[in-house]
Amino acid sequence: MLSRLSVSNQWETATKRIDVRTEPCSSICEFGIKLTAASPGVRAGARSLGNRVRARLRTSNEGGQASVEFMLCILILLFPLLIGIFTCGIALHNDLELTDAVSIGARQLAVSQGQCVGAGCPATTDPCAATATVIENTTQFLNPANMTLTFVFGTTTEYSGPASGASCSSSSTSTGAAGNLVQGAAAQVTATYPCSISIYGFNVASNCTLWAQTTELVQ
Repeated sequence: MLSRLSVSNQWETATKRIDVRTEPCSSICEFGIKLTAASPGVRAGARSLGNRVRARLRTSNEGGQASVEFMLCILILLFPLLIGIFTCGIALHNDLELTDAVSIGARQLAVSQGQCVGAGCPATTDPCAATATVIENTTQFLNPANMTLTFVFGTTTEYSGPASGASCSSSSTSTGAAGNLVQGAAAQVTATYPCSISIYGFNVASNCTLWAQTTELVQ
C-alpha cells in the first residue's frame, strides 16, 4: 500500500485559520496586531472598531485641550489691555465733558452783562455764581467738589477756587466783578479736574489733571 504523501502546501499554510487559544502569536504579529482569545479565527490585519474609535477620541480630546489652553493664554494677555483701554476711555470722556461745560459756561458769562434775572429783572451782580451753576449742571458725571474754576474779566482775576460755592458778588452791576464785564472785553473761564489712571493697582497717571479754558467777548 502506498503511504500517504505529506504535501507542504504554502497556500494552505498561509490561509489556514489560527486558533489563538492554543497557538501563540507568530507571523501575524508582523502586522503589529495581536489576536485575542475572545476573537478566535480573526483574520490577520483586522482591527477592532472600538480601538479605532477610542484612538480617534483620544486624539480629539488632546487637540481640544490644546485649543482651550491657547485661548486662555490669549485672554490673560488681552484682559489687562482691555482694562487699560476702558480706563483711558473714562478719562477721555471726562475731559470732553469738562471742555464742553466750560465752553457753555463762557458763552453764558459773555451774555450775562445786563442779563435779566429774578423778580424785577435786575442784571446779575454775581456772574461767577451764575456761570458756575451752568457748568455744574452741564457736567453730569463730574463731581463739582473736585472741580476748580478761575474767572478772569479783562485782566482781573475775579475768582479762583472750587466750583461749588463759586462767587464774585458785587454790590451793583456797575462795580466789582459785574462792573468789569465791559462790552467788548474778554471774559475767560478756566476749569481743572483731577484724574487718575490705574490698571490693577498700577498707577499709569496718578496725578494727571484735566484742563479746559475758553475765552469769550462780553456782549
